[in-house]
Amino acid sequence: MAIVVVTGSAGLIGSETVKRFHAEGYDVVGIDNDMRAYFFGNEASTSWNREQLINQLPRYQHFNYDIRDFAQIEQVFARYAGEIVLVVHAAAQPSHDWAAREPFTDFTINANGTLNMLEATRRYCPNAVFIFTSTNKVYGDTPNTLPLVELDERWEVDPTHAFAQHGIDESMSIDKSKHSLFGASKVAADVLVQEYGRYFELKTGLFRGGCLTGPAHSGAELHGFLAFLTLRAVRGQHYTIFGYKGKQVRDNIHSKDLVEAFWHFFQNPRVGEVYNMGGSRHSNVSMLEAIRMIREIGGYQLDYTLTDQARSGDHIWYVSDVRKFQQHYPAWQYHYDSETILRELIDHIAVREDAV
Repeated sequence: MAIVVVTGSAGLIGSETVKRFHAEGYDVVGIDNDMRAYFFGNEASTSWNREQLINQLPRYQHFNYDIRDFAQIEQVFARYAGEIVLVVHAAAQPSHDWAAREPFTDFTINANGTLNMLEATRRYCPNAVFIFTSTNKVYGDTPNTLPLVELDERWEVDPTHAFAQHGIDESMSIDKSKHSLFGASKVAADVLVQEYGRYFELKTGLFRGGCLTGPAHSGAELHGFLAFLTLRAVRGQHYTIFGYKGKQVRDNIHSKDLVEAFWHFFQNPRVGEVYNMGGSRHSNVSMLEAIRMIREIGGYQLDYTLTDQARSGDHIWYVSDVRKFQQHYPAWQYHYDSETILRELIDHIAVREDAV
């Protein structure tokens, strides 16, 4: 019996990972205690997704455990030990705004929790592949030092800059920048995953994500902007845009495209490898562009307010250069762009709203 362990298994990336590997014939063990509801309120709870996984997937087993508790994590790994072939660590506190409210909670989840997962892997299944969902926030606000040009609906990088054509690659420094406390805790986790790979020769891969999205996202104001923006538009509720005239740009990658990248890495893993992973030039959008597209696609007119105050450490423009991963795994390709993602989000949210 080959087992895949997934943390944050009821969340956006975790649940997509569960479904993908279950479909491939693996038994899947999920670890998720719905901390998202604690972070962002009951509306952001992932309990609905957890129940779907339990009820629909016969080879899925769920543990309502906390990744900060090594005794609980060790219990799972000791139980399955050498049967574990893959660990996908997707659990996290994901908001830089929220991290400032409870720094200890943020750091112990993101950094200590990752250490627990790595150490359990090293002790009980050292031959397993270990995949970690890092973040582009490890670069801090360094992207904001790029030469930016203001256009009608977005900011863009000066076309003469090296990052203009393909986006930001892994050569960008993570030093000498303002990370937010969330970014700092994810830097600690990011470096730990690299070090466990290089020092202990574990097959670790890090994916520094841009904006990750999809219909399984329980979007909230402080995390998951595209899903939350669409939710507010469909409901006819007000939305506040923080800073940068609403022209801030994010690349958005669908959860299925990201998990497909996990699948390719799992088939041919490397040691301590780092990849920037987002929508790249294939799928990126500004806030104003997304609002316009939601109106054009679904007919929903969003009522919004622009504020001058940007969120601390927030990016003005971030587009991932994914060419390194594409060079290592040329069979991987995108299946979703920004328009396809928004159409799916609108349809999914509308169906869920009608069901309430």
